[in-house]
Amino acid sequence: MQERSSVAELADQLRRELDRYSPGGKLPSSRALVERYRVSPVTVSRALAQLAAEGLVVTRPGAGAFRAEAHARKAAAGDTSWQEVTLSADAASEQVPRSVDASGVLASLTAPPPGVIEFNGGYLHQSLQPERAMAAALSRAGRRPGAWGRPPMEGLPELREWFARSIGGPGGAVTAAEVLITSGGQSALTIALRALAPPGAPVLVESPTYPGMLAIARAAGLRPVPVPVDADGVRPSLLADAFKATGARVFVCQPLFQNPTGALLAPERRGEVLRIAREAGAFVVEDDFVRRLVHEDAGPLPRPLAAEDPDGVVVHVCSLTKATSPSFRVSALAARGPVLERLRAIQVVDTFFVPRPLQEAALELVGSPAWPRHLRAISAELKTRRDTMTAALRLDLPELALPHIPSGGYHLWLRLPDGNGGTSQAFGSGGESALTSAALRSGVAITPGRPYFSAEPSAGHLRLSFAAVAGAGEITEGVRRLRAAWDEVR
Repeated sequence: MQERSSVAELADQLRRELDRYSPGGKLPSSRALVERYRVSPVTVSRALAQLAAEGLVVTRPGAGAFRAEAHARKAAAGDTSWQEVTLSADAASEQVPRSVDASGVLASLTAPPPGVIEFNGGYLHQSLQPERAMAAALSRAGRRPGAWGRPPMEGLPELREWFARSIGGPGGAVTAAEVLITSGGQSALTIALRALAPPGAPVLVESPTYPGMLAIARAAGLRPVPVPVDADGVRPSLLADAFKATGARVFVCQPLFQNPTGALLAPERRGEVLRIAREAGAFVVEDDFVRRLVHEDAGPLPRPLAAEDPDGVVVHVCSLTKATSPSFRVSALAARGPVLERLRAIQVVDTFFVPRPLQEAALELVGSPAWPRHLRAISAELKTRRDTMTAALRLDLPELALPHIPSGGYHLWLRLPDGNGGTSQAFGSGGESALTSAALRSGVAITPGRPYFSAEPSAGHLRLSFAAVAGAGEITEGVRRLRAAWDEVR
């Protein structure tokens, strides 16, 4: 059983038993709870912490846990309905509504209920995270001289140098002076879009694309304009047409293992994309989000676009988070020319800087022998999981089309049938929703395709992640449950 499931179950059990104790009464000791429920001391500690956060128990160091005293009567709830008017008062004058739909982001961030297999996760399962290496790095970092002081606003020079080498390669195509340390890829993308486009402006995006980026754009008052991708990435002719039709000055793309399609931008298209953007006087925001999640059979990877761009067209975003842990939020923005100062100014205004202990820990981690070992291990494991999911889908759900099997990343992009092959109905967004709900009832969480499109999709899709589950056995069981859901709604 996963640790978080054990914690939730123990907390539920203790919550039900609290009535046995009078207010202020002492609960059994942690040792007694460990023995009674056959869980670890960590599980007991976390369950008690959860009840304490709910105000149900009080913990006293050295004394134990006690049932909290009865709460005073809560004050009457206020009337917040006036906010609907205030928040919408300027809507008529807004070119793009500023209301934010975070559903596409929450789908990959929200933990599913206990017992539900997580095919919608966006991060490595706990068993794949380098927890010991991160803990050791954080411990060493905390003892570094000055580790708790204020870092340089742009980030620690050594960390900027490491990111510069990883982006530009040994030839020095990117320098440390062109790198800013930021707090996670989502924050870096937010900074980039705010810096490059004013509210109301169009921004070109791949179609389909990462829902979190669409949410960033809309929250900033930008208008996402889709540019279709195929098996070789974004289509240059349509990109050129989109620039001409909209006058956009920004194009956001993921050239490496694109989310959600897994496509790799073809070699002959890389230069075309940069040339088209340069002729349009536009920036290319390169979201290089899974370079460190390459599969064992991928072969040599193409360099980032930023490494082949002397003219400052590319604003590059990369992060350590996907290859480590959701909480290891260290990333980088790389750019050259006047835009770098604007990016820096927006970052400083928004967040000041990334906490120095976290930057020091990042340096310790990537400089340790454990780092390359970890990357090799997840490279092999992700390939195994991809192959397991692919085989299970072909066996149990051949109705779902899998047009591309990626050699990097952590998910598969599946197309639902259009209704002409014997199914009862076409699987548009309504079919996606029905299947997603049925899957959850069957005990597996999946991600519908609709949030990945900034305009109407041409077909129904699903995205299935194989990184957030416990292992190959859970993948096979998850596909079996998805088959049951499919049979329910077809």
